[in-house]
Amino acid sequence: MKMWEGRFAKKNDPLMETFNRSLEFDKRMIEEDIIGSMAWAKALAKCGVLKNIEARKLVRALKELFRNKSSLRFLKNDEDVHMAVERLLTDKLGALGKKIHTGRSRNDQVAVDTRLYMKKEVAAIRSGLCGLMAALRDSARQYSGVMMPSFTHLQMAQPVLLSHYLMAWFFMLERDASRFCGCRMRLDIMPLGSGAVAGSGFPVNRAFLARELGFAGVSDNSMDSVGDRDYVVEFLSAAAIAATHLSRLAEDLIIFASPGYQYLELSDAYSTGSSMMPNKKNPDSLELVRGKTGRLIGNLVTMLTVTKGLPFTYNKDLQEDKEALFDSIDTLKALLSIFTGVLKTLRFSKVRMEGSLDGDLLATDLADALVKSGMPFRDAHHVVGRIVLDCRNSGKSLLQLAPKELAAYSAKFPKRLKLSFKESIRRRSLYGGTGPASVEAQLRKADAILAKMGKR
Repeated sequence: MKMWEGRFAKKNDPLMETFNRSLEFDKRMIEEDIIGSMAWAKALAKCGVLKNIEARKLVRALKELFRNKSSLRFLKNDEDVHMAVERLLTDKLGALGKKIHTGRSRNDQVAVDTRLYMKKEVAAIRSGLCGLMAALRDSARQYSGVMMPSFTHLQMAQPVLLSHYLMAWFFMLERDASRFCGCRMRLDIMPLGSGAVAGSGFPVNRAFLARELGFAGVSDNSMDSVGDRDYVVEFLSAAAIAATHLSRLAEDLIIFASPGYQYLELSDAYSTGSSMMPNKKNPDSLELVRGKTGRLIGNLVTMLTVTKGLPFTYNKDLQEDKEALFDSIDTLKALLSIFTGVLKTLRFSKVRMEGSLDGDLLATDLADALVKSGMPFRDAHHVVGRIVLDCRNSGKSLLQLAPKELAAYSAKFPKRLKLSFKESIRRRSLYGGTGPASVEAQLRKADAILAKMGKR
């Protein structure tokens, strides 16, 4: 018999029972459900609804369920994790077990379980991000001084330090970590005591519940508490953005590992071969990172679609949040773990990177030289554009042009102008630039950020 069947004259259709059941996926929150029930039993005793001895018996039985959670047997009638825990408690304690649900609803119960579960998982994801950021920082230090071309529109742009490139990804991931930090802060609100919609009918001390469950505060409105899934949407958004960043980095590394570049080589530990072609070494780890990002974007769209037209307050549609949430948590944790392994084991090629530096990368430096001699930048841009075009047509590099040849385009070119990739990079040592001094400042800041996040 179901715990809500008293008002019904007929049984559910078996198909409806299966359709309605969520235990298969929400049982992963059994720890949180038991912990929430222990706090609720204590709160009921504090306000006189339960005798102290009853609360102690309930807590003791719940602790036993917690210890044996991996071997608990569920029944067909257990609709969800909440009903399963209550049924198991009643099996142990008889009528006393039926008292645990006094003054609460599955509406506020699922809200508190989900928040407790997400607080734990957000901490794990931030730790994973921190590990990946540390790997980027370490690689930036390892390859200090190595030069490479930067790209816009997939076209070579200007020379930069490889360390500068890697630190660009570090700061992108720092924003992801910050988003999860904000998400956790807004998660840290205790909804238990909101009841089904109007609040509990018993004077439970909600501040006590918040302290007992480790929440920073108590929700302000019972209707908002049971109908709110902003915290799930926010998490899925942060997860989708983070995965999109990983996908972009994966795309870069796949390109850089390809025969046209060969800027890096992935470790065999994170590559696969072809079932037909013995010569192949495929970057499948990175391709899967890129591909699985679609799941996280899809999960966000799923949840936005579920919530976009819901009337207040709780509706069964909200049961659809769990599978999207759990899948995004599992997938993002896997992506972070794999990507950290990829970065720690891949090898960049200084020879290939610096060997691909082309004289055209110094065109902006050539224009800057004219500006320093007094020419307006737009005019300098035009002059250098003609030089680049003529060099392309003649097969020459900007680096091969003698002062006399440059003077033919403009008398404002310095007579002792010397172009070099190192000098171009050195000149960009302003804060945030690719110059060695700037990159060193970025690395020091990265050290401070990681120390604050608890990762040296």
